[in-house]
Amino acid sequence: MRRIVLVTSGQPSLNPRLVKEADALSSAGYNVIVIYQYRNKWGTEMDKALLSKKPWKAIRVGGSPNNERLIYWYSRLIYKKNQFLSKCFPNKNILSDFLFSRCTNLLLNEAVKYHADLYIAHNLGALPAAVFAAKKNNAKYGFDAEDFHRQEVTDDINSKDYQLVKFIEDKYLTGVDHLTASSPLIATAYQNIYNNLNPLVIKNVFSSNFLQKKNQSPQSKELKLFWFSQTIGKNRGIEDAIKAIGVLKKNISLTLLGNINEINQAYFLNLANDLELEQDQLNFISPIAPDKIFELASKYDIGLASEPGFCVNNDIALSNKIFTYLISGLAIIASNTKAQKLFIEENPLIGKLYESSNVGQLVSILEHFSNNIDYVNDFKKNAYQLAKTKYNWEKESEILVNSIKRLLQN
Repeated sequence: MRRIVLVTSGQPSLNPRLVKEADALSSAGYNVIVIYQYRNKWGTEMDKALLSKKPWKAIRVGGSPNNERLIYWYSRLIYKKNQFLSKCFPNKNILSDFLFSRCTNLLLNEAVKYHADLYIAHNLGALPAAVFAAKKNNAKYGFDAEDFHRQEVTDDINSKDYQLVKFIEDKYLTGVDHLTASSPLIATAYQNIYNNLNPLVIKNVFSSNFLQKKNQSPQSKELKLFWFSQTIGKNRGIEDAIKAIGVLKKNISLTLLGNINEINQAYFLNLANDLELEQDQLNFISPIAPDKIFELASKYDIGLASEPGFCVNNDIALSNKIFTYLISGLAIIASNTKAQKLFIEENPLIGKLYESSNVGQLVSILEHFSNNIDYVNDFKKNAYQLAKTKYNWEKESEILVNSIKRLLQN
């Protein structure tokens, strides 16, 4: 049986894309091993439930604050030392491989142990590990570009972040055997840089097992908006939604799912209070298991994809929000980033676009939706059908698996 090793500097429960890939490859008959590291406590709790159900093997390196604490704190010390030395010698790149993750070296050492036919890195912190293991074991390697990394933090090409990512990508992606991207525009961006590559687009869609058919609005006629992310923070379009609800003075609510600190929660609550929103018009929900989000989302009417487009990556990435809303049977309101604009224009019967930060446009859309509940229900029905027939993992995973089969036959 051919073996494929997936490497990430995150955790499985925090990376649905990696989990879906591992599931698909395992179902296709490959021996799949996932090597990962600790990132946070709530992700670890979710990993326990998630990994207990999987046929593939998952191996964590680098310990955690609660288990294998010695290696955890030692790896943190080494990571900080590398960061310090890189600042002392800014023009040297000898430590660049180890500046994206606390555990790159540990991921590398673990990956080498497992002789595989293909090693796939799922983020930059794992890329050097996958490449080294592949070369050591005379195998092929791949990379999944869920983001356009060199302009993920800033568009300043002279910044340290940009130059560091560019160095790593130029060092390793030129020789990659398998490159996937999460959106058509990210694939195009990498193709324009590396002309010899042909990135395969694998969208952030979900299994049709999660389809949530919900076509009727609540009898109360309340319009319920939903937004989610791992972290709830400022400057992500949430303020615009709160302001729009405040302007309308109608029975519209917004629910936010994700981690939030006390400072940010107070910030949003104060904004809502200043706009005289009722207490139940702004709600917060703590993180839940990834496969539970769809059922929760289905209780709402509209999914909010309010990306601000603050950098090139944010402008061209097509996040899993869109596809979560589709499979949950929600209408969609999306900001007009290039990727979201392209997607909504290709699928106009599922939602509406608004200009990022344009509260007036958002007000108009919400007012129209609030006054035309049947219109919202039509969008929800269309979203459900689109997820059922086109944008689901059963169809998308075939593209991925067939590509890897061809790669390993050569």
